[in-house]
Amino acid sequence: MAELITIDDPDDPRLRDYTGLTDVELRRRREPAEGLFIAEGEKVIRRARQAGYDMRSMLLSAKWVDAMRDVIDEVPAPVYAVSPDLAERVTGYHVHRGALASMQRKPLPEAAELLTTARRVVVMEAVNDHTNIGAIFRSAAALGMDAVLLSPDCADPLYRRSVKVSMGAVFSVPYARLAAWPTDLATVREAGFKVLALTPAGRARSIDEVAPHAMERVALMLGAEGDGLSARALRAADEWVRIPMAHGVDSLNVGAAAAVSFYAVTTGRPRV
Repeated sequence: MAELITIDDPDDPRLRDYTGLTDVELRRRREPAEGLFIAEGEKVIRRARQAGYDMRSMLLSAKWVDAMRDVIDEVPAPVYAVSPDLAERVTGYHVHRGALASMQRKPLPEAAELLTTARRVVVMEAVNDHTNIGAIFRSAAALGMDAVLLSPDCADPLYRRSVKVSMGAVFSVPYARLAAWPTDLATVREAGFKVLALTPAGRARSIDEVAPHAMERVALMLGAEGDGLSARALRAADEWVRIPMAHGVDSLNVGAAAAVSFYAVTTGRPRV
């Protein structure tokens, strides 16, 4: 059973995991280095625990203590009860959902390990917006993608904003980082995947025409908002594909494009 501790000092060192949550640069450096991430809201906290992440501590406003009582009774980590005002002073923003948890990260698997059992893989290059990362993971989970591979410069899927936007779906889809980009795409191809680059370029074939849902193994590659995939990534792909557009629209937000293309990739997919 967790120890419930009331804290009224925003400088209490026990709250260090929660300080300055709105300082993106600080948190991007600190969280991976210290092996933690922040789960926000009751549903996300529960999903993180269900996914096997260990809890370091929990920060709750008084009205959330009863709602999280079963979790408090199950975990050995300390639970800090604070006022909404103190929570805001510590974190730097109004904690609308009233519940935060500091969770312990797990070691990331190697890409080759994920590829042994996967059939439908998302590959992201330089997607560094946390909202887009969260949206893409949520669509990947909902539409049946098996794994996500990230280039070295992609944003952290376990950053608080990514986790929140994904509603905890970042815990449902395994992911790994490709250390050498785009050289490590060779690992994907060697595992039997056809690498499809999603791009609005004129030479790209319609994703309907390519029919990825009928392929045995597909890796769909997405680029960052605005710039899209780099020339190096496009050269490394087996084929370029595009989503057909109407009314003169040339492209979609990468989160929306991901959802549409994931459906095209997974509909009627081979099942093991």
